[in-house]
Amino acid sequence: MARRTAIVGVGQTYHKARRPDVNIGELCAEAAKACLEDADLMIRDVDAFVLGNMELFEGRYCQDMWQADFVGAFGKPGIRVTTGGTTGATLACVAFEYVASGVYDTVMALGFEKQSEGDTRAGLKTVSDPLWIRWLTTGAIGYFSRQARYYMRETGAPEHMGSLVRMRLAEHAKRNPHAHLRLEIKNIEEAMKAPYLIPPLRQTDMCPTSEGACAIVVTCEERVPKMARRPVWVKDWVTVHKEAMYIRGGKHSVEDLTMAASRLFRRNGITKPREQISVAEIYAPSTWAELEWLEAYGFCEKGQAWRLEEKGHFYWNREFPVNPSGGVVCTNPIGATGLIRVAECALQLRGDAGEHQIWREPTLGFATAWGGSGWTVAVLLSAQKE
Repeated sequence: MARRTAIVGVGQTYHKARRPDVNIGELCAEAAKACLEDADLMIRDVDAFVLGNMELFEGRYCQDMWQADFVGAFGKPGIRVTTGGTTGATLACVAFEYVASGVYDTVMALGFEKQSEGDTRAGLKTVSDPLWIRWLTTGAIGYFSRQARYYMRETGAPEHMGSLVRMRLAEHAKRNPHAHLRLEIKNIEEAMKAPYLIPPLRQTDMCPTSEGACAIVVTCEERVPKMARRPVWVKDWVTVHKEAMYIRGGKHSVEDLTMAASRLFRRNGITKPREQISVAEIYAPSTWAELEWLEAYGFCEKGQAWRLEEKGHFYWNREFPVNPSGGVVCTNPIGATGLIRVAECALQLRGDAGEHQIWREPTLGFATAWGGSGWTVAVLLSAQKE
């Protein structure tokens, strides 16, 4: 039988566009040290490590081989994990599985990104045929501009909705000291002055390229009483990788998200997600994706997310807080981005999120990650052991 598993430590660096003050090992050491201090643990208390980043975007591989000295993993079991944009959340899931299975008792998962020490073109310019899949050569910007137009056409959402989402995320990020982009956006008119990337997608609608790292410590139920921090219990997790396409013949890009959430909710008796879940940290690389994906995950009916956004429904201090950290649109160190969603959910459930702590006492948290290869990860966390 699987052991109960809990997150007992969280650590992040401060995220910026460039961190020339540190190398990769030093960057990761910042997150590892912060995580150990948060859990009140010594490095000797950690049995194993799960490390990873978005290698394709740096063109540098096997970085864990020299990173081990910096994070305290030397001489200990470890594994390197890379699953594209979902890497961070996959790191968390591997740590959960190690502990739940009894292989190790206490595991640190650590994700990072530092593209200034590599070359993003190593991956982005070699992933598609320039003739037959021309739209892919614009990368994420081309993909999410098409997604935004699709959502507008299918739901009747007006063009200013992307900017309205951005205003909410800016307000949240201002409260989060670790966020990369902490913009002051005073009104919708100011938000809509941002230049277009590809209409209707504006510059502020897309996630930045951030450098930073995040770490969590996961332990078993037997060790929890010895821990200094209030545990956040890992209730369940699920991974879906293009299953809707291969199993059901699905074609739309959100079907895997729907499959992941429906499996997670069904297994845990969640029939009214927006009422039963206290906070959601969803991996949405653009403002428009956040609207469509809230519907895909089942938090509202199709075409309702933008109407709820107009009413301010998703602010940190309103009915259903979404991305109170500021989300991916404000902070995006790709190899750590999914792990940040899990870490931020844990902080909310612990009541330790500081100025961006949600208004009500949380019970359940929902965190996700998404990758361009059609990979979706969803995690359900609980404030109470059940």
